[in-house]
Amino acid sequence: MTVAMALELPVLRRGLPQVVAGTEALDTPIRWVHAGEVPNMAAMLRGGELLLTTGMGIGGSASQRRFVAELASKGVAGLVIELGGSFTGALPATLVAAAAERRLPLIELHAEVRFVAVTEAVHTELVNRDYRLLRRAEELHRGFTRRMLAGEGVVAVLSQLAATLGNPVFLESADGRLLAHAAPPDSRGEDLLGVWAEAGESAEAVGASAAVPAGGSEGGGRLLALPLAAPFDPFTQLALERAAEIVALALLRSRQEDELLTLSRGDLFARLADGRIDPAAGAARAAEMGFGGRGVGGLVAVAARVVGPRRGSGAGGRAAVDASWIGSLRDLEREFRKLGAPTLVGVDPGGGDLVVLVGLRDRAEHAVTVDRVASILRQLPRPLGEIVVAAGAPGGWEEIGGGLRDAIEAAAVGGDLPPAPWHDATAMPLERLLWRLGDNEDLRRYVERVLGPLLAHDAGSRRQLLPTLEALVANGGGKAATARALTLNRQALYARIARIERILGVDLSASGALTAVELALRARRHLRGTG
Repeated sequence: MTVAMALELPVLRRGLPQVVAGTEALDTPIRWVHAGEVPNMAAMLRGGELLLTTGMGIGGSASQRRFVAELASKGVAGLVIELGGSFTGALPATLVAAAAERRLPLIELHAEVRFVAVTEAVHTELVNRDYRLLRRAEELHRGFTRRMLAGEGVVAVLSQLAATLGNPVFLESADGRLLAHAAPPDSRGEDLLGVWAEAGESAEAVGASAAVPAGGSEGGGRLLALPLAAPFDPFTQLALERAAEIVALALLRSRQEDELLTLSRGDLFARLADGRIDPAAGAARAAEMGFGGRGVGGLVAVAARVVGPRRGSGAGGRAAVDASWIGSLRDLEREFRKLGAPTLVGVDPGGGDLVVLVGLRDRAEHAVTVDRVASILRQLPRPLGEIVVAAGAPGGWEEIGGGLRDAIEAAAVGGDLPPAPWHDATAMPLERLLWRLGDNEDLRRYVERVLGPLLAHDAGSRRQLLPTLEALVANGGGKAATARALTLNRQALYARIARIERILGVDLSASGALTAVELALRARRHLRGTG
């Protein structure tokens, strides 16, 4: 409750109050109300009081200045003096000037009021307001609890907190890393990571915070709110404290710190890939998330995708894949430290792929470094399916957005290709183009026109001819190499090729014929819903 709000109470309105000094400080909160008539009133106060008096103990000009100075130094919220006792008609100019100089709200009452009634009314209002705040805090706490019981996690709690406060909130780990953040629903799309980074050490002074208690082996942390959109009110601190309790329980129960780290980093990767963040800002955000940039002569993005029966099984399968990546985070980071190169690991929020940003001492180390990263990834226990690894081209921060896009797409494309230690996104432009056209009806008709008769033959025959055609294409039409690959003698191979040509109605030795078949074979791998 502020001084201005107290002056609106009926019991004080009946005293015909007039503010004669300190108007700019009427929003000062009141902690308590006190009445007294002795010169050393300041010695009896603790700060935050609204002092009621008739001025009997104030005295002359020197005493008036000293009286105001002592009250202001004690942090009194306001001074209310009833006229008609020591002062008649108006308060002395010296007293008013002293209050104005100290920015102390000074109010004169032109009608008599019962101080005990004022004290009772203000105290009742203070207690009622505290009770309403506590009720509101308990309702918010129940909302947090419902979200956690529904399995929504820490991010949902932060989103509800931001919506309630009308300001962004940030969850920091004990060592100052940003784990997660949320914006209010009507946010204008500010770069909240940038705001948080710029606030730095001053965040404690300009914001409001609550400690996230540590539990077990967890290190705790801090919930921070910054007043970007709306000023704080007394409810802000209560809401932060209630949220901090729930967040602490969630982190202790499910080790969500790992999840928040991977998702937060994954969001940064997505912003870089989409061009939604400036490369320089992306570099700064990555450094704040733990990516060491010293001695880095280049960057490479590596993506890993799980392929297998669970991959496309809907939200449940996607959640299981994400959880499996997150559960491996600490093991991965420990192994990546052995590389001797800075790394940052996250999960792509769009597709659920694991993404690793790796710093290179020299861009010429690109292939060797990716080999080692891919080896670490493929050694993970993967009950959900096999792991496909792909890498983009080496580059700097200006190019890494494209490298991230290429690596993620190449990992998706690689799921349709024969197994390989890893796929180089820069060496597979045709495969990536065909993968993008996987739903294209014209491409489907092309595959059917070129390969349809052979596929129909194999569907009704125990002797499959498609593998022979694939081997012939893989060996560039060379019959000797194809025979060795299939462990066939030349006469048997020639007979198979002749039969394939009759079925397809094409001379595979003719110019362009083998290229057309190769294109159809490659496209067939990427047609959606085609085995």
